[in-house]
Amino acid sequence: MDEERALYIVRAGEAGAIERVLRDYSDKHRATFKFESTDEDKRKKLCEGIFKVLVKDVPTTCQVSCLEVLRILSRDKKVLVPVTTKENMQILLRLAKLNESDDSLEKVSEFPVIVESLKCLCNIVFNSQMAQQLSLELNLAAKLCNLLRKCKDRKLINDIKCFDLRLLFLLSLLHTDIRSQLRYELQGLPLLIQILESAFSIKWTDEYESAIDHNGPPLSPQETDCAIEALKALFNVTVDSWKVHKESDSHQFRVMAAVLRHCLLIVGPTEDKTEELHSNAVNLLSNVPVSCLDVLICPLTHEETAQEATTLDELPSDKTAEKETVLKNNTMVYNGMNMEAIHVLLSFMEKRIDKGSSYREGLTPVLSLLTECSRAHRNIRKFLKDQVLPPLRDVTNRPEVGSTVRNKLVRLMTHVDLGVKQIAAEFLFVLCKERVDSLLKYTGYGNAAGLLAARGLLAGGRGDNWYSEDEDTDTEEYKNAKPKEELLKPMGLKPDGTITPLEEALNQYSVIEETSSDTD
Repeated sequence: MDEERALYIVRAGEAGAIERVLRDYSDKHRATFKFESTDEDKRKKLCEGIFKVLVKDVPTTCQVSCLEVLRILSRDKKVLVPVTTKENMQILLRLAKLNESDDSLEKVSEFPVIVESLKCLCNIVFNSQMAQQLSLELNLAAKLCNLLRKCKDRKLINDIKCFDLRLLFLLSLLHTDIRSQLRYELQGLPLLIQILESAFSIKWTDEYESAIDHNGPPLSPQETDCAIEALKALFNVTVDSWKVHKESDSHQFRVMAAVLRHCLLIVGPTEDKTEELHSNAVNLLSNVPVSCLDVLICPLTHEETAQEATTLDELPSDKTAEKETVLKNNTMVYNGMNMEAIHVLLSFMEKRIDKGSSYREGLTPVLSLLTECSRAHRNIRKFLKDQVLPPLRDVTNRPEVGSTVRNKLVRLMTHVDLGVKQIAAEFLFVLCKERVDSLLKYTGYGNAAGLLAARGLLAGGRGDNWYSEDEDTDTEEYKNAKPKEELLKPMGLKPDGTITPLEEALNQYSVIEETSSDTD
């Protein structure tokens, strides 16, 4: 009945009546995502009627009501088949100010129409293969980039930017060839980086360093949403960059990594939004060539260096192992380098472990990122080793028992998901400079056996990569316990099926064999 009444008014009524009936329909079906198949034909006709209204000279408020209902109806894929035409797509492009002839965004009264048109296009492109093909024919990606350039530095039109970016993300997700067009022809990489700079209000203090105000306000919900959409679009644009990386691109990737470092050091309006923001930053960092990730850490200023020296002198002399990592004015410092961003990544990783679910999607990206950073950058590896595998003092409990980051990672080494246990073991192996004896010291032989077997290192040795020969000093507790540890103890099955040391099991079988011989 709702569709029938709305269709009657849309076909025969004047603008005011159309606006009222469609507003009522929108209010009633705002949360509707599943539709009755019996009214499918009426919904198709209502869509067609709405497009006919949109080409007329009707008030802005009426246009918004039309577009709101069209957005709701476009959730139904079947309804879109007859209405997804080039003519109708062009109507939405015009209303969204995506035509190249539109030079500015001066009329604030038009902003709601632009936003609703972009929302409709997002739904239609996502749900209709025909619309996806028409997007290529109409060169929609170029039009979206053009609109972004008009509004990239304007704070009052975040909703326009947000849905423009979402549509750009969808296009680059659904059409792999658009990724190349965005990257090279449309210069999408610097454009999207500038969008992030604007959302974060970045002020550069050096080529790859930005000012961080730890006491500043969190990002607004609108800025956070814009940043998340830009990060997702950038991920698609750069997803194959590690294969085609050229030296000439290094500067651009380093700028992007510096922006992502800034992203990791700020917070959104809520804890959930902050985690979503940082999760997308982690995903994008995985696309950055590892040689460009050195900008995640930066040298201290002269003032910070002086403060660090004072802090080091304040530490007790018996804490020499801990002296290299200090916290000063909310800044994590290691070996004269600012490690804030790496510490945020480590904390993010631990939170994902503590969640206890969706490890493959939620945990493996950050673990892989930290592994590659550690393998390529000595200071990052040494800092992470200091945080994850500090000098071993607890030698009474098994490595997987406890609540430290080391304990949690060791438990993952025997996880049922092969990908999860492989990357957890790889991360710890890299922190140990791929030395088998060091890995066994921190994880135990049983937990490390899977990785060592896969690497052909069950007999000991080290991996293929070269690492600096800095010392891995043992604590007095470990030195005293080492002779008693029995890291590798062969086991066997007794005749009754229970496990026992191999020597004892063999002796029992010998006794049985002798007894059998005597009987014969």
